[in-house]
Amino acid sequence: MERPAWAPPGIDISVPSVSRMYDFYLGGSHNFEVDRDAARKAMEFMPGLPKIMQANRAFMRRAVRHAVDNDVTQFLDIGSGIPTFGNVHEVARAADPGARVVYVDHDPVAVAHSRAVLEGDGSAAVVAADLRKPADILSSPEVSRLLDLDRPVALLLVAVLHFLEEEDRPYEAVTELLDALAPGSLLVLTHASYEGIPLSEEEAGGTVGVYRNIRSPLVMRTSGEITRFFAGTDLVEPGLVAMPHWRPDSPVEEEDPYAFSGFAGVGRKA
Repeated sequence: MERPAWAPPGIDISVPSVSRMYDFYLGGSHNFEVDRDAARKAMEFMPGLPKIMQANRAFMRRAVRHAVDNDVTQFLDIGSGIPTFGNVHEVARAADPGARVVYVDHDPVAVAHSRAVLEGDGSAAVVAADLRKPADILSSPEVSRLLDLDRPVALLLVAVLHFLEEEDRPYEAVTELLDALAPGSLLVLTHASYEGIPLSEEEAGGTVGVYRNIRSPLVMRTSGEITRFFAGTDLVEPGLVAMPHWRPDSPVEEEDPYAFSGFAGVGRKA
């Protein structure tokens, strides 16, 4: 298998990555054949996966604009993935040029490409770290340099928590991160669920099986289980809803049925 020139040395290009699969769903070019093969297998069971990822990105952009509209101009985006058009720093700075952003990912390709995109940018940076170890993120030089944790921060966990199993202590990780943030901070998240998918649970389970086979289990939580992540925050209107229903800026009736898969919400820390 030929290694692309942009691939960081030392990474195993024979193993699929959820970040690079996500990039493929969004039409990106920073993925390998092994990622494309796994993504295509997942799409055999759930052909609307690209629509779901597009809905995730659209929600993220609306949530970022909401944050800036409410004077939150610092962003900590964990599980940020491979940069594509309309990233957090681009959306935030369109609304406030002084916005500061720290991206966090553990995929070497995502980190390397993010660093290339952000080279020379003094108000944005990327951290190579894992959501399972919040202390490593909070103590990183990039967070210390760019984010004032005594002021509100928007914590973005978009399409990442469903890759943490219960043994990874996902609720504790979110609590630890929120505890470090000032009152008025925002928790912005999306999460996969069987609820809302225009397929039977058995059909959708085929996609879950693909992710399990590549050793990145996809944990489908209920709306009640997802709501638990917002403990210590007040959900802003309209609450925890299907992604297109969160403060839409276009007619919801025009959305693809797959866009309503899973949930999105924003909570404000008291």
